[in-house]
Amino acid sequence: MRAPFFSADVRYTKTNEWGRRCGDRVRAGIDDYSQSALGDAVAVELPEEGTWVTAGSAFGSIEATKAVSDLKAPVSGRVTAVNRAVTENPGLVNADPFGEGWLIEIAPSDPAELDALMDAETYKAWLRSAARRS
Repeated sequence: MRAPFFSADVRYTKTNEWGRRCGDRVRAGIDDYSQSALGDAVAVELPEEGTWVTAGSAFGSIEATKAVSDLKAPVSGRVTAVNRAVTENPGLVNADPFGEGWLIEIAPSDPAELDALMDAETYKAWLRSAARRS
């Protein structure tokens, strides 16, 4: 198995989602580590535009060959865009989790929530620590 890729321009949650500032919005997805652990994505359920999401709460789900997992919002706010390409071709999450495999865009109610998430180096250290605990 290859080593996971970590993008330096995103912030990470402890539930393996990421958020990237895109102007006044936050684009969100699952990270390379998580998509690899889940296996090949076969279905993705996402909310409708206009839905309110809360940081740390489920906004959708991903079904993969190894598991079904909730998708949790990195920040609170209103969903302004949904990547329908991922619902039609779930494999985009595996092929390009930080690019074409993004899931939703959020107009954050508190932009500082993104800054409170882990940067790539902190996230890598957190994953190593979590692996030692299990």
